[in-house]
Amino acid sequence: MLIEDLQIVLKVAEFRSITAAATSLDMRTATASAAVKRVEQALGAELFVRTTRQLRLSSAGEKYLPQCEQALQMLDQARQNIRGDLDLVEGQLRLAVSSDLGRNRVMPWLDSFTDQYPALTLRIHISDSTVDFYRDAVDMALRYGSPNDASLYGFKICDVPGVLCASPGYLESRGVPSHPHDLASHNGLFYQLHDIPHDVWTFTRGEAQFKVKMQGNRTANDGDLVRRWCVAGKGVAVKSCLDMADDLLAGRVVNVLPEYRPRSTELWLICPSRQSITPAMRLLRDDLQARCRDILHQLRTRHLLPAES
Repeated sequence: MLIEDLQIVLKVAEFRSITAAATSLDMRTATASAAVKRVEQALGAELFVRTTRQLRLSSAGEKYLPQCEQALQMLDQARQNIRGDLDLVEGQLRLAVSSDLGRNRVMPWLDSFTDQYPALTLRIHISDSTVDFYRDAVDMALRYGSPNDASLYGFKICDVPGVLCASPGYLESRGVPSHPHDLASHNGLFYQLHDIPHDVWTFTRGEAQFKVKMQGNRTANDGDLVRRWCVAGKGVAVKSCLDMADDLLAGRVVNVLPEYRPRSTELWLICPSRQSITPAMRLLRDDLQARCRDILHQLRTRHLLPAES
C-alpha cells in the first residue's frame, strides 16, 4: 500500500464521500476510488459500506482507520523531527478552539505565528462543543480545563482567572453591586452547554464562598455572543479574563466585585497522544504561553485583575 493511498482513504472517511474527498485533494474521483480499492484489496476487507445515498465506515474500517491515522501521524512526526533538526517548520496545523477565545484572541496570534513560519498551513475548527479528534479531523485543541481523558496528552498554557463583567453604561443604570448577594437584582447573561445554562455563579473571598442563583433574559451556547451582550450593556456575565481582555483594557467593560473572585480555570493545548506532537506544535505551545503571560501581566499592571496570590 502507498502512503498516498492511505491518506486518500482517511480523507474519504472524513468526508464520507469519495467525490468530496477527491475535490478536497484536487484529484479525479476515479483516482480516489482506485486508491480506496487498492487499500481494501491489500487488506482483504472492505473499509466502507456503500449505498446509493451515502458511504459509511464498515466495522473493519472503524477498527482499522484510527490506527492507520495514528501510524501516518507517527511517520509525519518522524519527518517533522528531521525537519526540526534542520530548523525547518512546515506541515499543517489542525487546531480546534472555542468560539470567543478563537475569534477574538487566538486568531491574531496564529496569523503572526504562521507569518513567522510561512511553510505552515492552518486548518481551524471553531466550536464550543467538545472536540472528537478523529471525527473532527483535528490534531490538537486549545480548551479551558485540563484533559479529562487519560488517553489524551496536553500542555498547560496558563491559569485563567474568571471575571464578573458589565459595561459602564449598564452599571450606571442598574447600580454597582457591593456583594455577590446584590447580583440577585441584576440581569445575568448565561453560557449554555449541553442545554444546561451556567446560571449558578460561585465567588470566593479568602476562605469564604458565596453561591448565587442568577436570573436573566439571555442564554447562548456561543461564548462570543455572551461577551457581545455584556459589552452592549445587556447584563452581567462571568467570563474568562482572556476572552474579555481587550474589552477590559479598552474600558468597554468593568471587572465588577474584583475582591470576590469567580471560579478560575486553566488553558490547555490538548493532543490525542504524545506520539502526535510535532515540532510545530511545541513551537505553538511556547508562543501561546508567552502571549498569555503578556496579556495577564497587562491586566494586572492596569489593576484590572487582582495580583497573583
